[in-house]
Amino acid sequence: MTGYGGGATGVGSLPGGDAREAAKTVTGTFEEFAYLPELPARGPGADMIGRSLGLLVDLYAHVEPSGWRVSDRPGRDTKRARSWLGEDLDALEEFTQGYEGKLKVQAVGPWTLAAALELRTGEALLQDPGACRDLAGSLAEGLRNHLADLRRRVPGAEIVLQFDEPSLTAVLRGQVKTASGYRTYRAVDRQVVEGALRDLLAVHAGESVVHSCAPGVPFALLRRAGATGVSFDFSLLTEREDDAIGEAVEGGTKLFAGVVPGTDTALSDPAGSVMGVRKLWRRLGLAPGTLAESVVVTPSCGLAGASPGYARAAMAHCVRAARSLADNPE
Repeated sequence: MTGYGGGATGVGSLPGGDAREAAKTVTGTFEEFAYLPELPARGPGADMIGRSLGLLVDLYAHVEPSGWRVSDRPGRDTKRARSWLGEDLDALEEFTQGYEGKLKVQAVGPWTLAAALELRTGEALLQDPGACRDLAGSLAEGLRNHLADLRRRVPGAEIVLQFDEPSLTAVLRGQVKTASGYRTYRAVDRQVVEGALRDLLAVHAGESVVHSCAPGVPFALLRRAGATGVSFDFSLLTEREDDAIGEAVEGGTKLFAGVVPGTDTALSDPAGSVMGVRKLWRRLGLAPGTLAESVVVTPSCGLAGASPGYARAAMAHCVRAARSLADNPE
């Protein structure tokens, strides 16, 4: 894959529960843009919310029947989340000896975390602006530690930080439901949302991506907050987003285009998978030669819901599709 511009990578989650098998598959498939896999099938704490809560500093959570809830001290669930993350890092370290490519690590962003984490009352932490600030500060500190650990383990890698923010649009639009399910929390002010994201993106000096596989990704807001890339489900784009995407690309933002379905299906030929990206480029009047530099090909979302065989095939398909985009941008 050497010299193939943006290239290809994965989103985060994979099926199964074997950390070594996952690390081996990812590093063997994405030779220039590996990532730290997440294996939610292992249970609470291995899911993306639990894993990110395990990174927090001086803020703890435990599992209730309704989801994750704030705790006074680190309990069994926090310890399990940290233990699994340690296991995943050990496996990644084993298969990245001498690795010098890009290495992506994912964490849930502050707004999706605030929408998913419950206060002791059972309501989402999202409803308390002070608690949201504390959560973002704790996450920033935890990520600094996590990134330092990763740099020690894989010293030659160029680390890319990804924030998973599938609830971001719902937070901005006031669509996150309350505990009763009958009402929604008030929309959070766009400047507050942008400010918290800017502070967290500033934790890492290198490339940083925000991922959402929900419709209505706020491209302009994410660019202003400092994201160098935006990761999204390409099939959910509408022409309404054309202007924002055109401005993003011209401003140097990378598009992590989720063009390969995240659950089992018959895969088209690799060139067919990126045909929509080529059409978008033509519609926006962008130079075809910039395609391979500006686009990273990914699955549309995490692959946790796929069969192991399909997950492997989808990742390999992303690599071939990226190559097709680089070889034949027209």
